[in-house]
Amino acid sequence: MKDYLSTALWTDDEIAFRHEVRSFCQKEIAPIADEIDKGPYPRELLKKIGKAGYMGVHHEKSVGGTNRGLSYEIIVAEEISAVNGGLDMARMATTTLYGMPVARFGTPEQKKKYLEPIVSGDLIGCIGITEPDVGSDTAGMKTRAEKDGDEWVLNGEKRFITNGSQADYMCAFAITDPNVKSKEGMTAFIVDTKSEGFSVVQDHDLLGMKSARVSWLKLEDVRVPSDMVLGEPGQGFHILMDELDSERTAIAGEAIGYARTPYEIAVRYSTERQQFGRPIRAFEGVSFKIADMAMKLEAGRALTLLAARMYDRGEKITKEASIAKLYTTEAAIQVTNDALQILGGMGYTTDYPIERFLRDARLMTIGGGTAEILRFLIQREVFKEFSL
Repeated sequence: MKDYLSTALWTDDEIAFRHEVRSFCQKEIAPIADEIDKGPYPRELLKKIGKAGYMGVHHEKSVGGTNRGLSYEIIVAEEISAVNGGLDMARMATTTLYGMPVARFGTPEQKKKYLEPIVSGDLIGCIGITEPDVGSDTAGMKTRAEKDGDEWVLNGEKRFITNGSQADYMCAFAITDPNVKSKEGMTAFIVDTKSEGFSVVQDHDLLGMKSARVSWLKLEDVRVPSDMVLGEPGQGFHILMDELDSERTAIAGEAIGYARTPYEIAVRYSTERQQFGRPIRAFEGVSFKIADMAMKLEAGRALTLLAARMYDRGEKITKEASIAKLYTTEAAIQVTNDALQILGGMGYTTDYPIERFLRDARLMTIGGGTAEILRFLIQREVFKEFSL
């Protein structure tokens, strides 16, 4: 197996960590990767990932993390995704999508109660942003929360929520002041999914990512104590935007994983498969595809690492995270599709996992920011840099 490791980009500790995570994946996940694609992922497997420390690489030591940073999170994301994409989507939904807002805006008491068991893998989290009528336009959110004494009462629906039916806690966003712009009137809440009025309408049947569970949820008069408000009332939009940069960078890491395994299979197959008396790698129609695949993987990994390094230094990465996610997710679709083409009829069978990776990869130009929205964000940041 190719390591794709260079000390020009990665530290010795990061290289050693990647080998450690890869060994874990080969032992604990690879033997059941096809089986768990029937879904949902075994809860015990997420707990194993947590106990191994792979839920907490970008969380503080005070909550059981190792505080190594986003550059380590993208390693975990790539290595698990290279074995089973849906499983890592579930892991990321709990530790990054749910976990980072609590980590960055929660009180010490909230972190102890609502984050520490997430980092250990004992409990599962999800994030409640998308709604039936709200996707890219998060400011158009319709979920409402009204103050009633020392509690808030939430009403609304959330849709396409990864881990929704599996989660113990949800970081839910709702409008608390409809009289001002959503950017000033949105609040984030930690919601206990065992609360009365919280229900799962259905788990969506997806094209790919079948190891995960992506759900449609309802909140009907769900009462949330004031001490479960995340940050300050009205700070929700800022919390939401803050989470997206780390999420998009981590998704870019996942996309490298979706593409890497089909690429490796295609390279080997092109050497073994004979046509017209020679290996098909001898034909430029095949070998040039492999060259393009290698180029996309290396470029994507460098873009992703750049965003992660900047994030770990506390720099603003809206443009870099958007570029990394956009490039890698589109590249993953192209690489998996080319890998399937190289294998021909065999690639279209389930004898090889390429069809699974292609189905998994297709989601990520939609989730976490569509390709169209990311292009909008990138050009916006470019013109800002030119003061235009």
